[in-house]
Parts: sequence; structure tokens; C-alpha cells
Amino acid sequence: MDYQLLDCGDFYKIERFGSYTLARPEPQALWALQKPLDVWRTEVDAFYERKKSDVISNKEDSGNWILNTNMPNNWVIDCDSFRDKEIKVKLALTAFKHVGIFPEQYDNWQFIYKDTITRKLTGNMLNLFAYTGVASLVGSIAGLKVSHIDAVKQVVNWANENRELSKIDANISWVVEDAIKYLKREITRGKKYTAILLDPPAYGRGPNGEKWVLEKELFHLLNLCKQVLEEKNSFLIINLYSLNITPMLLESILKEAHLWSDASHCMEQYIPYGENKKLPLGVCGRIIF
Repeated sequence: MDYQLLDCGDFYKIERFGSYTLARPEPQALWALQKPLDVWRTEVDAFYERKKSDVISNKEDSGNWILNTNMPNNWVIDCDSFRDKEIKVKLALTAFKHVGIFPEQYDNWQFIYKDTITRKLTGNMLNLFAYTGVASLVGSIAGLKVSHIDAVKQVVNWANENRELSKIDANISWVVEDAIKYLKREITRGKKYTAILLDPPAYGRGPNGEKWVLEKELFHLLNLCKQVLEEKNSFLIINLYSLNITPMLLESILKEAHLWSDASHCMEQYIPYGENKKLPLGVCGRIIF
């Protein structure tokens, strides 16, 4: 993947995405940057300036981008090759500091492909809270029939753009809908999935203003997933970015939802940087049946 974490600390991370370097807020970077933030501020192509009120309240997802160069509104990077397909992803500077890809998900993309191929899995894959769709593209290349679900039409369209950039066949179902509503309908239909990928936000609002709080909705969400996941020859991957949920807590929740096996495990997600250093970025559970 054409990405590198260059530095992190002082509640910021400095990243290279292809040809451009960005500075973005990072609440888990509790140490000092190797290079002062004021220096990075002038050296990167784009710097995400947090609102002063959000700095005081410790919010980190609202502000604006300050450009130091004439970088384009969007650009394309290479993610990785799967079979004969090179996945390419369009990136852009969004209002909520995201750029269209979460590099810490790289290992999950590798797992989706390798587990599907190694175990010769077939059938359906459900990608919920699917964002710009790299996992959907990987699942499709591996041979699964993918349903890509997100409540925001713009990011679903973005995901389809990534499919076109990657020259992947148009056999993915793109659905703009609330994840819970979609799962309930699939249960009614008796639909089953070989693979389920979940990437729910810690907080959010649906298209009609519905409030989402992860801790309140997570167990119900997993119970619904249990009902549509194949009992054998299947897997479920869940990624969480809430600072309140540890790998041990996630394991307990999954076991209570009867989503566990001896081959399953939970772990911290991270991005390596420097010499044997790691920036933790949420937790991940892989449930393998």
C-alpha cells in the first residue's frame, strides 16, 4: 500500500498517502512528536486545523483543512494487488478529517482474501458501514458475492468509483440504507452470508437524524448478524474505534452473542512507524467458523 505513517504524537499523526503528506488529529497519540507540530504544520501538503472549542472539549472530528501546496481536490493511490487486480482508491480531504481509507484495515483486507481462497469459501459477503469499499472490492476479487451497505449515498458512490478505478467487474450490490434495517430485512428473507464485515462508528446519525451510540447498539447489532451468518465455513470481522472498548471487552460481548470459536480472537489494531513503534487505532475481532 502506498502509505506511510511518518510521525505521531501531540494528538496528531503525520501521514503520507501516495505523493501527499497530511497532518490529522489523533486522540491516541499521547506522546510527543519527533518533530514539533509547528514545523510539521508548514511542511505537510495539508494540515487539519481543529476548532478551538473542540480542542478544549477534546473533540477531534471537526475543523478545516489548511493547504500549503496546490494539491488536487482528490487523488488516487495503490492499495495492493489481489490476483491480477490492482486496487486503486480515490482519496479526498473531507470535512471530518477522513480521506477515504483507513490504513489500519490493511491486515483485514489480506485476511478476507487469504481465508476465502485458502478455505475455498463461496457464497455471500455482507459489508456493513462499508464506507468507500476496499473490503468489498477484495471480497469480490476473492469470489464472494458482495453486498455493500452504507447509509450515506455519497460514500457508496465513492466506493463504486473505486471499483471502476480498480477495473473490477460490476457484480457488487450497492445499497444505501441503515445497517440495522437492512439486517432485519435479510433475516425476514432467510438470507445467509459466508462473510460479514462490520465497521460501526462510535457515534453518528442516520439519514433521518437517528442517533447511533455504539455501546448501546453493539450487542443488538451482533445478535442480528448471528442470525444471518452461516454456521460453518464462514467468518465475521468487526472493527471498533471507541476508546471505551478493549479487546477483552469485545471478546466478552462476542461470546455473549454466541459469535465465537476456538479459532476466533480479538486484538488491537495499529499502524507501525519509526523503529519498532506502533500507533494503536481501535480493536478488531475475527470470528472464524
